[in-house]
Amino acid sequence: MRTLSVKSITSIALLIVTLVSCHSPAYISGHIEGSITKDVKLYLIEPDLLNEVAASYFGRVIDSAVVYPDGSFEFRNLPTSKNPMLLELVIQTSGKTPNYKQTDDPTSSNYMPLLWQLGEPLYVTAKLESFQKSLSIQQPSEVNKALLDLRDINQNAYQTHLAGKEWQLEDGKELLEKEQAVLQYRNELITFADSTKYLMPALVALRWVSPVNDYERVPEFLVEQCTKWKQQPEHPWVEQLCKQSELSNLPVLVGNTFPNLELPTINKDTLLVNNQLGNKLTIIDLWASWCAPCRIENREILVPLWDDYHDQGLQIIAYSLESDASAWKTAVERDGADRWIQASELQGDDAPFLKKIRIQTIPANFILDDKGVVIAKNIHGKALVDLVKSYMQN
Repeated sequence: MRTLSVKSITSIALLIVTLVSCHSPAYISGHIEGSITKDVKLYLIEPDLLNEVAASYFGRVIDSAVVYPDGSFEFRNLPTSKNPMLLELVIQTSGKTPNYKQTDDPTSSNYMPLLWQLGEPLYVTAKLESFQKSLSIQQPSEVNKALLDLRDINQNAYQTHLAGKEWQLEDGKELLEKEQAVLQYRNELITFADSTKYLMPALVALRWVSPVNDYERVPEFLVEQCTKWKQQPEHPWVEQLCKQSELSNLPVLVGNTFPNLELPTINKDTLLVNNQLGNKLTIIDLWASWCAPCRIENREILVPLWDDYHDQGLQIIAYSLESDASAWKTAVERDGADRWIQASELQGDDAPFLKKIRIQTIPANFILDDKGVVIAKNIHGKALVDLVKSYMQN
């Protein structure tokens, strides 16, 4: 019987390892920098639905990996689908739920969306305390490079418009300032989604615009994204996007004709919107007596606009979200808002008018041309003054 030498055994072992590795599926591995304890784990989350992307506590855990004391990790139980898949790499400490994703502040987010393609290994490095912000991929694919670019845009936009800001929300002006800051932040993500040629980064941008799935202030964005990607109907997320962007689910859009609805007025009359349009411009203003920013807008913006431009063709039709007629009338008189049309069905949050135009948040407004077509929406303060002044002078 022939005995193999140690050298021969070693050579055979290396050959076996080489053969096995050549036929093993590619995996995700990498290194985490920071104070690693035995409680640090990474999870791969697969969102089943579009609305599960970037949504905390949603998505299926398909694999987990321990982060070793030296910071290394690797996943082996990966999907074998030949189609590219969006996965979310999530890091957790202290026994937190695997699919908990920190979505409030991107500078401390604990997850990162990645495109997984069978046969293309991913080597990832990141810092424990700033996982998403610091994450990098060795030689990323074009799609993963786009996702990293989106991550950088998201981080920078958050720092520019929202980080460290504190608003006194009881103050009507500061409430509108916060809304404007949020919109500016969102617009940078929207610009990316509109310009990218890759579906998955666009859909991640869409979800980062609103992880809670609230697109009331930017419904046109949903419609534009459906139009852009519906040529790829084989992906179920595109179908879900287009379902969400159906006009029956969205507020009246810029470019639409505002519906000719019947409204009960403060004088116990009834009017049709189309019969009250201004010769040049109409503001449909949605407000309430209990809404602090609405009251400020009445006194400081709408009254001067009315006084300056009503005789030149400006009309204002105000709808108030009220249930108390006395409080409504008192607010109208105190604000000087009795100059223009005031309407309400006095049904509070259950107001039929708001349901018909699919609005839930006030203050809100629609700016209509002389034909009743919406030319702008939700413009407040100086921006509204500038818009009206420019339009009326042309």
